[in-house]
Amino acid sequence: MAEQPLIDQQFLEKLERLALHWQKSFPGLVGGRNPSRHPGPGQEFHEHRHFHHGDDLRAVNWRAYLRFEKLFLKMFRVEPRTPVRLLLDISRSMATGEKPKFRYAQRLAAALCYISLVRLDTIFLQPFSDTIVEPFRGGGGRHRFAPAVEFLSGLEPAGRTDYIRVARQFIGECPQGGLLIIISDFLDEAGCEKPLQYLADFGHELLLVQLWADEDREPPWEGELELEDAETGGHRELSFDAGARARYTAAFDEFSEGIRRLALRNGGRYAGLSTSLPLEEAVFGPLLEMGGVA
Repeated sequence: MAEQPLIDQQFLEKLERLALHWQKSFPGLVGGRNPSRHPGPGQEFHEHRHFHHGDDLRAVNWRAYLRFEKLFLKMFRVEPRTPVRLLLDISRSMATGEKPKFRYAQRLAAALCYISLVRLDTIFLQPFSDTIVEPFRGGGGRHRFAPAVEFLSGLEPAGRTDYIRVARQFIGECPQGGLLIIISDFLDEAGCEKPLQYLADFGHELLLVQLWADEDREPPWEGELELEDAETGGHRELSFDAGARARYTAAFDEFSEGIRRLALRNGGRYAGLSTSLPLEEAVFGPLLEMGGVA
């Protein structure tokens, strides 16, 4: 049987209303319906300044000249587009879950990509596990959505998560600050908070989307269990009962809260999504409420 498309046409039509939104103003760059505070050519008037030799005479305010007998240049808000970079976790842990996180992540990435392309932003889809995979670059409108879907559909979960290595590689390749969306379960044996802080310290605005399957947060099993790590292959034996489940869920929630606090204290945003939540409800619910889309 043919695999269902990542996003159906009815959902795409609803996404047309949205735009990606971020809070920082980056020098000379805007996007997601955000005006830049830096003057230059554009459509929205910003201010006047004195005319200097070499300036474009077409920008002179001739009415002001007739009144004051001085040359003033009309300045407008600049409108170049900020590249949107989306880091998509394709490590082996994303393949786990009765409702696999990876399929949900592919569909969410496709939705955000479509929103970006409709608003004429340039988007980079950058898969990662222990390193960043060659990205897909799309821009110029919705006609680039089909190649983006083909790129996303061709991805397979592989590798072991290594956030510190990925963060260093990302900063080396993308030193200019901008909107950085990360879709991941954020499960890294070495921890993810320090690498995420590293990305924020370099001026990137973080929009963190944590995905989990229901059993990731509240395992349904009981008794004597032997668990295998999806990425390392390591085994652990343990006894699991209602008390252990409650402690585990509390620890999971504390882990998620730590990621949320990191995003907020750096001027970013966070959304935690279960794969049991329909994607449309996730976009028009938690993502809209936390200001990731508007």
